[in-house]
Amino acid sequence: MERPRYKETGKETFFGNFIYDRVVPKQHFLRQLDEMIDWEKYSELIISLYKGEGMAGRPPYNPVILLKMQLIAYLYDLSERDTETYVDENIPAKNFVGLAIDEKAPDHSTLTVFRERLIKRGKLEVFQEMLKEIMFTAQERGIEFGKIQVIDSVHSVANVNTAKDEQRKKKGKEARDPDASWGVKQQQRIKVSEEKSKEQPLYFYGYKAHMSMNAGNDLITSVEVSTGKEYDGHHFSSLVKADLEKELPVETYAADRGYDDGENHYYLEKRGLHSAIHLKRNRTEKKDKNKQGWLRMKESKEYRRGIKERYKIERKFGEAKQWHGLGRCRYIGEMKYAFQVFLTVIVLNLKRIVKMISGVGFKTQVANA
Repeated sequence: MERPRYKETGKETFFGNFIYDRVVPKQHFLRQLDEMIDWEKYSELIISLYKGEGMAGRPPYNPVILLKMQLIAYLYDLSERDTETYVDENIPAKNFVGLAIDEKAPDHSTLTVFRERLIKRGKLEVFQEMLKEIMFTAQERGIEFGKIQVIDSVHSVANVNTAKDEQRKKKGKEARDPDASWGVKQQQRIKVSEEKSKEQPLYFYGYKAHMSMNAGNDLITSVEVSTGKEYDGHHFSSLVKADLEKELPVETYAADRGYDDGENHYYLEKRGLHSAIHLKRNRTEKKDKNKQGWLRMKESKEYRRGIKERYKIERKFGEAKQWHGLGRCRYIGEMKYAFQVFLTVIVLNLKRIVKMISGVGFKTQVANA
């Protein structure tokens, strides 16, 4: 089978590998990342979305170059326009992307076209395949997976000024982001008098990312996205199913009270898995005999161990928001939000893999990037 034709980038010339080998430290995070991943697999996966699979028209950039530029954007929380400038001016980044030192980076409009191609032609399947490939890479590299998975959701605020949006809708115009919706961020306790307080929901306008993470290695294994109003518990079983398809050695699933739904407990039981879904008080405090089963579950070692691991996914969400911009949507629309979520998750996982294998961390090099 004839191989796709790609645009020459000069990486193999004097102005490519020879100079980079001399000036880019071997322990630089981006160099470690470049050497640890078989990027050719991603090239084969993505080129199938191109017209003629890279054999029609002018030779395109190798899609891995554009994928790596998108990863740079999410690693350093840059816009696509700023990513173009960053890769042009930063030697380790240019080496990682695969360009000669005197080669100009693809412009930001090329990155936009690349993103739209992945969204429109690949839908979510290409992202799911990329995430699955990262799990295989971790296993091939000897990274062990623990027996406990933690499931939770994180919210992202829509790229919308809600006050202005309400004015638009009053004038009969369409909402700026028709896919976004209001949802409950968390319950907050407020004082109503000197002696009394009550819980009150804190709302947000946007989307949710539902994730399953292995507590043993902090790798995110499965992902789904939804609008802000969707009930978290409805995504539990599909995340578990996606994990099991990856043949992970899971025995217990932990989650917060928002997932305490009888169907979720039953789904785990039917598959021989332990539930460490945080039980609501009414499960164990009711006065009938049915509570005995819940009490036994609450007292089991699997439940106690799972509950202790739940904090890890909150820590991962904090990292995603603080370092990689997941707190706010970059784009408009649910499919574009999915692109943001999956690229963020891929970045989080790649950082973790590099750290576990080489000991090279990412945060220490951000300031000097």
